[in-house]
Amino acid sequence: MAKVSADRRRPSQDRARVTREQILDTAADLFGKRGIADTSTNRIAAQAEVSVGTVYRYFADREAIVDELLERLISGIEQRFTQQIFGIEDQSFLRISTSILEAITEELADNAPLVRALAAGVQFYSSGIPELEPRLRLLVKVLIIQVLGPGDDERYEVMSYVLVNTGFAAVLRACGPEVEATERRRLITATAEMIGAWADSQVDAGVRGEFSEVHR
Repeated sequence: MAKVSADRRRPSQDRARVTREQILDTAADLFGKRGIADTSTNRIAAQAEVSVGTVYRYFADREAIVDELLERLISGIEQRFTQQIFGIEDQSFLRISTSILEAITEELADNAPLVRALAAGVQFYSSGIPELEPRLRLLVKVLIIQVLGPGDDERYEVMSYVLVNTGFAAVLRACGPEVEATERRRLITATAEMIGAWADSQVDAGVRGEFSEVHR
């Protein structure tokens, strides 16, 4: 009996998931075309071919939809980042930086209209998107520890801050619709080379510092 009850619930749950995603996809499209301020929940409902009541069943207001789209975008970036740091043993900072920058650029380019709308409609941090900077810094710090091994926590915090802000500024520029593929590639390569050189200098400075401590 319990199995029958569960089977009856599943189609309803699946439909609810599809409807929710449909509302989000529609909102993302409209935000990208019209901007957040000029897109009402009524318009989202009409475009998604659902009632306004259905929209409010899933989202309290337009801001809740924006928050959900932000979370979806950030999660996509985190997923792409994580995929790039598997099997990085013996890879240079240049190669690692290039792979990560390319992956994040692809994610933002795939969502370029929404990213532009969010840029105009939400409060930004220095990396460009709320909550993204601290979450990316954590991932970058884990990456640094994975590459360099345990070290000075404060120094690694500074390194992660510099890497995130330098890299993300370039990524935001590279994902613009007016940027051609060759220019995008050139920008990513130049940024990765700069990050790689800076990271290598930090590694060298750390090694020299450890040598000094041992012989003090």
